[in-house]
Amino acid sequence: MSIQVSKMKTLLFVSTVFPPMINPLANRVYKLLVQFQKSWQILALTRVENAYLNEESSVHFVKPWYPQKLIDLMSKLKLEKILRLLIWPDQDIFWVLPALIKGYQLIQQQKPDAIFVFMMPYSASFIGIGLKWLTGLPLVFSLDDSITCTDMHPESQSLLHYHLKQWLEKFYVRQADALVYVSQFNLEQVKKRQPLSQKSKFNLIRCGADPLDFSTPLPPSIDKKPFEIVYIGGMNGWYDFYYRLEKQSVLKKLYKAWIRLGIYEQVKIDHRSSSPVFVAKAIQQVIAQNPNWEKEIQLVIHGNPVPKHIVQTVLENQKQTDVVSVFGSVSHHQALQLARSGDLLLITLPNRPDGSSGGRISCKTYEYLMTDRPILAAVPKGENWDYLKDKPGVWLVEPTDTEAMSRVISEVVSAHFSNSPLRFDRTALQQELSYVNLAEDYLKILDQVCLNNTKEIQAKQLATS
Repeated sequence: MSIQVSKMKTLLFVSTVFPPMINPLANRVYKLLVQFQKSWQILALTRVENAYLNEESSVHFVKPWYPQKLIDLMSKLKLEKILRLLIWPDQDIFWVLPALIKGYQLIQQQKPDAIFVFMMPYSASFIGIGLKWLTGLPLVFSLDDSITCTDMHPESQSLLHYHLKQWLEKFYVRQADALVYVSQFNLEQVKKRQPLSQKSKFNLIRCGADPLDFSTPLPPSIDKKPFEIVYIGGMNGWYDFYYRLEKQSVLKKLYKAWIRLGIYEQVKIDHRSSSPVFVAKAIQQVIAQNPNWEKEIQLVIHGNPVPKHIVQTVLENQKQTDVVSVFGSVSHHQALQLARSGDLLLITLPNRPDGSSGGRISCKTYEYLMTDRPILAAVPKGENWDYLKDKPGVWLVEPTDTEAMSRVISEVVSAHFSNSPLRFDRTALQQELSYVNLAEDYLKILDQVCLNNTKEIQAKQLATS
């Protein structure tokens, strides 16, 4: 009696980011694809030249047709505004055509069963849509943030570009067989703008973390060190403080006015709060109230991409060099170990001065929750706030509320120096956050769109027979 072995399906995975990039999105790609491989063969298309997953996958590099010399020339001539107006929806539009050609060739050769496009960037949606039109394969989009998310995209280069974003969102919703969002708020905002026929396509699958990354024992701490408030990742609020301090000539002011000309702003975002300045002020308040803690509390930032001279200028002018230490990029493994050993973990996102809710949720939220460490979340009302409000060991404060921050820091530091550091059991969250669990949700979607596609093909065949 022969045993029938079902053929493993093949997935064409399209993503501009890919391992071994040091990038939260690239790490997410790796974690998901390794899980996908349990039931799917992976055929990947990326613009990362040294891209690699493992021996069981087939990863293809495609170079974008990027007009580097022309863009460099226009940049030298200070014509960046023209570039921003013309290059839409993002610079990866130059990857669309070569990726489309290569993707079609791979489909003809390898006969995959479905197309999965990992976004951002949003121009990647054109690759998936083009391949679906050419081949009829089912298409799934996984979005990190919606193109209309006002946290990530609070303004457009012009009113026309704003309407183009609205059009593109509706376009890729109509063309996809399923869409996955990481934010409930963003999902609902997009979904309510769609006709009834499109609403069943929407799925919520959050970002996550791998419990195995947190399972190895931490080395014992030998040397006495200051209490460390740890932040992992880049901050974009440095520039708001730097340019306010910088002396600007009349020509520079005119140039900035030209750059801002025609910008269509939907929501005012206060990027200053996505910086160490407000938390550092809170630390200084705590030290002022407890002089014996001087030099005993440090905000430590790992993974900073901002030039050193900007960091140094801001910290010096804010008089915060004694309480803030800033370090460059670290591997994902190192970042997790630093988070696991921190005394207090910090999340900070840009504030929304109008008090409106936003849809952005930081990827580090899930990784921090895999630790047992106290978490200070300086975030605006919205998705991140709502998700964290019932989680153990999390203090929620407004991003610029230094008084509230100082109370939290004082409470956690007091416990630490009393030899009773605060620790929290979050093991109940691990399954919810695990990539194993998240990947299963993705696989159910892929299986469903393949099943629906097969039924459509069969129905067409019956209709024509």
